[in-house]
Amino acid sequence: QVQLVESGGGLVQTGGSLRLACAASGRTFSSYAMGWFRQAPGKEREIVAAISRGGSTCYADSVKGRFTISRESAQNAVYLQMNSLKPEDTAVYYCAGTIAAYTAYVTDLKRYSYWGQGTQVTVSS
Repeated sequence: QVQLVESGGGLVQTGGSLRLACAASGRTFSSYAMGWFRQAPGKEREIVAAISRGGSTCYADSVKGRFTISRESAQNAVYLQMNSLKPEDTAVYYCAGTIAAYTAYVTDLKRYSYWGQGTQVTVSS
């Protein structure tokens, strides 16, 4: 089992940057594929980016070229670097983890077993 705690959210102006971090407890972090999701008011939770155990990545079309997901196994952490932020990026961002094969990233939220509490990102226009 793993516990996830997000940090790094906040208020930023359009065009600004934020770096979200997700700290994972437990000694089996390397067994988990990880993902970042977001949920805006009145909308469904959606995938932002996913990363496999081996470091393969996948991004939603809306964030390609602006966001970068990475993981640091030595620190039991996964990160989301967000650049060129837009008002439509405003949402609560969640970190999630699931057991998966080494090369597999997971984009279906229903497949994730573990979730953080979320961190608010607000982009002002």
